Amino acid sequence: MNQTSVILPVVLGIVLIVLLTSKVKLNAFFALTLTALALAAVTLPPGEIVGTLKTGFGNTLGAIGLIILFGTTIGVLLDRTGAAWALAHSVLRLTGREKAPRAISITGFLAGLPIFCDSGFIILSSLNKSLAASSGTAMVRMAASLAISLYTLHCLIPPHPGITAAAGIMGGSIGKVVLFGTLIAIPTTLVGYVWVKLMSGSTAAGPMNGEPARAPAKVPGTIASLLPILAPLVLISANSSASLLGIDSSPVGAALKIAGDPVIALLIGVVVALPLLRGSGFQQANEMLVEAVEKAGPILIITAAGGAFGAVIRATGFGEQVSNAVASWKLGLLLPFALAAILKTGQGSSTVAALTTASIVTPMLAALGLDSENGRVLALLAIGSGSMMVSHANDSYFWVISKFSDLSVQATLKVYSTATIVISLCSFLLTWTLSLIL
Repeated sequence: MNQTSVILPVVLGIVLIVLLTSKVKLNAFFALTLTALALAAVTLPPGEIVGTLKTGFGNTLGAIGLIILFGTTIGVLLDRTGAAWALAHSVLRLTGREKAPRAISITGFLAGLPIFCDSGFIILSSLNKSLAASSGTAMVRMAASLAISLYTLHCLIPPHPGITAAAGIMGGSIGKVVLFGTLIAIPTTLVGYVWVKLMSGSTAAGPMNGEPARAPAKVPGTIASLLPILAPLVLISANSSASLLGIDSSPVGAALKIAGDPVIALLIGVVVALPLLRGSGFQQANEMLVEAVEKAGPILIITAAGGAFGAVIRATGFGEQVSNAVASWKLGLLLPFALAAILKTGQGSSTVAALTTASIVTPMLAALGLDSENGRVLALLAIGSGSMMVSHANDSYFWVISKFSDLSVQATLKVYSTATIVISLCSFLLTWTLSLIL
């Protein structure tokens, strides 16, 4: 096919996904799958259509399936055993009740490492309301402080689905994404917190009264609650650090290569979380594990469908054609960031934005000067940064924040949505700065 006949269907396919998910409200799995099938039908030989879809679906699932499943399991166990509550109150004791926004932001950062942003916000929403009421802090500030810390990690750090699936498509080192993504997420979250503080100063406080959230019947200790989060993070970061330090061929490096593999590290996190179940009967513990599998299922099939759509895009030769067209533009990291930002703002899903951008950008990496291990990591972080921009009314997370915090749409847009613009730009600036070092 000539260049125009390939580029036009791919662009129309992307637009179709945006319309189906944002306007028609069609489930993302069906939107991605039907669009992938239609695109394959008009661009690929008939004999390659089914095989391409199967390969893209299966390869994506194989690359990220266990990571998402084990990450979800850790999140469910932290929620159901009261560990998330224990972390929040431990942080609150350190910061003081008068600094409740800081406490909930730190709690969101810790809990957000394994817990997806919408689930994490729902889990912590009753505690957030209780802290707002007892400290006299405007609910919009509390809600946005929690939302931003969860959202930053959701877009930048595996095992969250968008960045994890993008790494699977692009072939980037998940360990390095975790290591450098965490380094970027910390100052980005701080900048978001400061922005929320500034913007909420002139915003109506919203609901200030309410029943204090009741503590779970059994609350585990702080260390036991933190270990399931800390153990995988330390192992994955240590493995990446060993590679950076050139000791990956030593006995210690070999051991870290196994234990620090994201799948094994998260499995270790699950094992470390099992003592939190002490005192629970087998049936109750099994219910938690079943819940984790059920929560992971929809996420897995959506990301795998995104992989199928990406495989079709790659098979069309779209990436190579666009790469040739923009090779002289010297866009570098700006291209993956801008593509992800446009897709996120247009259709609302950070996961779909990251998946689609990774599929488009992967064949262009050489032309963009990013066709190396570190280059792929930087491209992934640029995609993650772009997938933060802008969370507004077409994003389900926006409505979770608004409805669970009893906030008006106007207040949520003014404080939370503007903060997503700020953290997106901040994260990209830090990624670009990192590219000057690596």
